[in-house]
Amino acid sequence: MPVSFLSPTQCDNYAKYPADLPADIVTSLFFLDDHDIEWIASKRGDFSRLGYALQLASLRFIGTFISDLNKIPHVVIERIASQIKIDDPQNCILIYQESKQRWRHTVEIRSRYGYVEFAEKGSRFRLGRILCALCWTGTDRPGVLFDHAVCWLSTNKILLPGITILERFVAEIRSRMEDRLWRMLIKKALFLSSKNDQLRASL
Repeated sequence: MPVSFLSPTQCDNYAKYPADLPADIVTSLFFLDDHDIEWIASKRGDFSRLGYALQLASLRFIGTFISDLNKIPHVVIERIASQIKIDDPQNCILIYQESKQRWRHTVEIRSRYGYVEFAEKGSRFRLGRILCALCWTGTDRPGVLFDHAVCWLSTNKILLPGITILERFVAEIRSRMEDRLWRMLIKKALFLSSKNDQLRASL
């Protein structure tokens, strides 16, 4: 099976914010609870607090950290800034983009909120089992399996890997299950053929 099977839409949307976010989605999904706000308040400087909050919100929404906070939709920035009482979010983002704290924050967020890398022990194996089951019990196209994988990784707090890494992983799993199915069908066909030969010989 070819490795490159993703649609242009899937490629464009992977680990990114959608072009348009409805107001009700922003209100409901970009919510910081009391524990989040208390922890964010411990950071020094408005730029640090906003940067941390945006990193956390992005991770929860798109499944990974975002390298350029300027690509976060303005409505999301305003929503997060209002909750932690930041008056000048755009200036804060400019400062945060140049700071070293952003890299320390990603490590801290992963540890505090229980996120792991795709390459860490057990992550690939667990996803592989899920995809094998889907392949064995259904006829989902590889693009659908890819969407299942993205959803499962995000739900289980596993950072989304590079898109080509995940695409190749899905392709390998599906190819492996197809080979297994064909081997079983061939084995069954040979068995039935042998039984037929025995039956004819006994007549």
